[in-house]
Amino acid sequence: MQHDPLEDAASLDGSWMPRPDGLAFRDGVSARALMTMTFPPIKFIVPGYIVEGLTIFAGAPKLGKSWACLGFGIAVASGGMAFGSIRCEQGAVLYLALEDNPRRLQSRLKQLRLPEMPEALTLQTEWPSLDGECLHEIETWLDGTPTARLIIIDVFARIKSAIGSKEAQYEADYRSITALQQLAGRHGIAIVLVHHTRKMDAEDPFDAVSGTRGLTGAADSVLVLKRDGVGESAVLYGRGRDLHEIETAMEFDRNTGSWRIRGDASSIAKTPERQDILDLLGRAIDPMTPTQIASALGKERTNISHQLQALFNESKVLRAKGGKWSLINPIHSVHSSHSSPERVNGMKGVNGVDKARMILAPNETGDDVDVLGGAA
Repeated sequence: MQHDPLEDAASLDGSWMPRPDGLAFRDGVSARALMTMTFPPIKFIVPGYIVEGLTIFAGAPKLGKSWACLGFGIAVASGGMAFGSIRCEQGAVLYLALEDNPRRLQSRLKQLRLPEMPEALTLQTEWPSLDGECLHEIETWLDGTPTARLIIIDVFARIKSAIGSKEAQYEADYRSITALQQLAGRHGIAIVLVHHTRKMDAEDPFDAVSGTRGLTGAADSVLVLKRDGVGESAVLYGRGRDLHEIETAMEFDRNTGSWRIRGDASSIAKTPERQDILDLLGRAIDPMTPTQIASALGKERTNISHQLQALFNESKVLRAKGGKWSLINPIHSVHSSHSSPERVNGMKGVNGVDKARMILAPNETGDDVDVLGGAA
């Protein structure tokens, strides 16, 4: 008698017996079989920042989260640029702007000053909660929109499930997020859930997300937008299962309602004077002394020493041997598409030669000298 190996299992004495009818036997897959399977690549909706699955996007009230959502929503719907520099693959977008009304949305769209608005962006200001028809209505939109790539829910509080009578807050948070996370996974899209951070600051930005860890634990990715205390600047922190950890310096333009990337947060200083030091060190071949930096920037050495100490306290520079200084990380804003041309060009010296590269040729005694003349 023939036995199907998928239905039966061999006993220790070599005879056959029925395979138990359990979930692991029906649906489980061996590690060896898993390694033979082929899966489609992970979709990045906004490359480097928003990946398929559920993303929580948190920040303080009135910080500009909705402007950011509207911006990258338009970028995806039009196949345009998110954050001023990231090209997005075009696809349909559903933006649930649940704290706005049509008049305010129209005003914001006008402020963006775009030549044309994408037809693939659908805006909605009212939506049922997760206790109601929220998931059903999302499924209905997805079923009728084969090009769907992104859904933005702004904000989570407007659709959040009520806590059950015997349910802890963690369980309620996890249940709410899991339903959306599974829906996104089934359809291979991204759902961005806008949320708030706590008033009390946290050392780890991700611990500042309001609510229990049931929210961040169930989400695939978490983005936290946090003001860095200087003008319209902020830092966007990101972490996720399929997302490399990010700390990106951002800047908001209130005239156009748009966020743009300034560069890696570790390479961005809190004052223009400190930024000039970081840019210079980022372009230098070797670590530099305060005297060399002061000479290159045309500043007083004492002031440069104070600024270097401040940058050290901000974990942006390191003390090297011989009283010299270097960056902790290679400067991102100089070597990437997020560079500031004004800052890069501003570091040019005589006949376009980089000042940072003029200073670093050692003489016979081992001291650094300015190759254009004189000891540093």
